[in-house]
Formats: sequence, structure tokens, C-alpha cells
Amino acid sequence: MTVSDVNVTTPTDQAAQDKKTFKSLLASSEVDTRLGGMVVALLVIWVAFNILSGGNFLTSRNLWNLSVQSASIAIMATGMVLIIVSRNIDLSVGSLLGFLGYVMAVVQTKWIPESLGLGFDQWYTWIVALAVGLLLGAIIGAVQGFVVAYGGVPAFIVTLGGFLVWRGLIFRMGEQGATLSPLDKTFKLIGGGPEGSLGEWRSWVLGLLGCAGVCFSIYRSRARRQRYDLGVRPLGMDIGFAVFGCLVIIAGIALVAIGYESPISGDPTGVAYPVVILIVVTLLMTYVAKRRRFGRYVFAFGGNPEAADLGGINTRKTVMYTFVLMGVLCALSAAVQTARLDAAVTNLGVQNELDVISAAVIGGTSFAGGIGTIPGAVLGAVIMQSLRSGMVLLKIDSPSQDIVVGVVLVTAVAIDSFIRMGKRRSMLAALSVGLVISAIIIQTGRQ
Repeated sequence: MTVSDVNVTTPTDQAAQDKKTFKSLLASSEVDTRLGGMVVALLVIWVAFNILSGGNFLTSRNLWNLSVQSASIAIMATGMVLIIVSRNIDLSVGSLLGFLGYVMAVVQTKWIPESLGLGFDQWYTWIVALAVGLLLGAIIGAVQGFVVAYGGVPAFIVTLGGFLVWRGLIFRMGEQGATLSPLDKTFKLIGGGPEGSLGEWRSWVLGLLGCAGVCFSIYRSRARRQRYDLGVRPLGMDIGFAVFGCLVIIAGIALVAIGYESPISGDPTGVAYPVVILIVVTLLMTYVAKRRRFGRYVFAFGGNPEAADLGGINTRKTVMYTFVLMGVLCALSAAVQTARLDAAVTNLGVQNELDVISAAVIGGTSFAGGIGTIPGAVLGAVIMQSLRSGMVLLKIDSPSQDIVVGVVLVTAVAIDSFIRMGKRRSMLAALSVGLVISAIIIQTGRQ
């Protein structure tokens, strides 16, 4: 036997084989690598801010507040995904939120108690106010969507006009945009707070329902693939994903929702109502985007408008409905923010359009159209709010916070472009430059 007959494995060959095995395992798991990368990035942000703040970031109180603060932006970001996927943009969401919040406050403090003479804090006050806000949001979204889809006016121009119009209307209403407060007691619960939360046992019920939902979703997906003779993941991998998902939910409930005690009663606060609303909206929007014809039409149009039109899709109607949905979500988000403040103020929603668009883009939504995920946008909103919350803890001045958010947005868009072009080195370079610039701004902006 000669030396050539012996199979010699070099370290280089072993590394290549291990890399190939890892890629095969990752492909078989069907894990969204971009979403996984965002989770890792979020954990890095949390750990970094916790170290820099002396352990004040990863506390039950701060994470509970972070979840409530992220809810409003995340709710709108789920709608912005469909807007951007359809190759459009909505710059009016911040102003629309402020306008709808102000209208709902006027209904509670002026129209029902004074104009109609029915008094304040009636059992139906919050229902009427919320219904008016949702209906008005849908109408405004339909108007903007109609001009974009049937009028042929670019969405950038239409929503830029809305950005100015809806903000200006706040000052034209009532007493030149005076602050309206207090609001209906039941309406205030929508905004969270110690009273606007599920409490201990109801939070555990929600957690158990979440665990059951994770297990059922994995089981149903596996059964559907087997029914159509498609490849399925190893059973052990599915069980591992189910266990991991349940552990994350239980840990979140125990360490954050139950771990934060009410400063008023001293009892466990539980999951805040805005977070519950966000969970419901995320599930519904994911269902619409993945399981309903409307969602498939939006992605088809964003991927190839000409082919979607030739394929018989009513593209104009589809685009208009995305703006209607965005208007409804803005109204819901306005209710959360207004209730949380217990007042309607003229600057409500200022710069929210930046955070919403950033959350969608960071979450993997491509400006080229046709690509985006609802859970990714929610995770993007949490990342954006984590940055703002961490910078507040570090006492970073407001201008520096805006600079960091802008750098993060540009970096996210650049990374998306390089990923689509297959330029990994350029993507890593953009990520490195963005991190360095952000670190410098944070360090120099500390007061």
C-alpha cells in the first residue's frame, strides 16, 4: 500500500467539511438566518447597555417599560411592512397618529360630555372614542391609498402632504391644539401602567396559551408538510424548537411581567395591555400576510408588479387596502400612546415615522419590494426602542440619539442592498462602519 492510497484529512479539509455540515444543518432547520441575526444583535445591545449602565438595563422594571414603549411603534411597523413590500412608503404615520389621538381625546373630553351633554366617564365613552378613531383612520388611509393607487401620484408625495396636513389639523381643532386631559378611566387602561395590566395569574394563563400556540404551530406545520409529501425537519429538532419557545415565553413572564412589582400595590404587575394588543395584532397581521389572499397579492405585486397585473390581480385595489390597514393600525397605536399619557398633546407622534420605517427595514423589509416579515418588524421595533432606552439610561443628549437612529437606519438599508447583491464583505464593512460611528456618537454624547 502506497502513501497515495491512504486518505489523509488535513485541517483545512476538516474545517471545510464542518462548515458544510453546519450549513446543511442550518438549511434543514429552516431557521430565518436574518431573524436569528437580529435576535443576536438585540442580545448584544442589551448586554452592552447593561454593562455601560452599571446593571440598570437588564432589570424587570426597565424591560417591562421597554415592552410597553415598543408596543406602539411595533403595531404600526406591522402595517408598514406591507406598505414597503408593495414598493410604497408612508411618511404620514406619525402625524396621523397625533391627529387621530387628538380626535379620540376630543370625543372623550368635549363631544360626549359637553356637545351631547351626556357627562364624563360613561361606560360607553371609551368604546365610542376608539370606534371613531379606527373608522377615521380607515377613511384617511383609504383616501391616501386611493390617490396613490388610482390617481397615480407617488406615495412619497401623497404621504408627505399628509405629514403636513394631519399635523396642522391638530392646531385647527378646538382651542388651537391645547392639551386635553384627563381622559376616560377605562380608556386609560389601553395605555398600560400598573392598573392596565393582566396581573399575575392572567399573565400565566397568557403564557400557557403562548406555549400551546407554539407547540400547535410546529405540529400543524409538520403535519401539513407530511400531507403533501414535502420534506420535514427531524422530529428531535421540532421538539427542541418547541421546548426553546416555551422556555423563552415562561422566562419572559417570570422575569419581566411577574418580576416587576407595581409601585402602587406591590403586587406583580403582569403583562401590560399594550403588549397584549401587540401580540394580537402580530398574530393577525402574520395570518393576513401568509395565509390570506390579500397578503399573497401584496407580496406578488411587490415582487413583480407587471406579472401581478397580468396574472389578474387587482393591483390598485390591493395597494389601496394596504393604506387602509395602515390607517387602522395608526388609530390603534394612537389609542395606546394617548391612553398611556392620559392626555392628547400637539407633539404626539413626532418622529414616529422614522422609528416605524426603521423598525420595518431593520426587520428585513426590502425597499425593492416583495420581501418582509411581520415578526421581523416587531423585533426591529424592539431594537429601535432598546437603543433609545439605553441611551436615555446613559444620559445621551437628544441630538446624539437622533444621529444614532439615523446611522442605524442607513446601515440597515445598506446591509439589505449588499445582501441582495451577494456582497458579503461589503455588508460586513457597512455593519462595522455603522457600529463604530454609533459607538463614537454614544461615547461623545454622554452628558
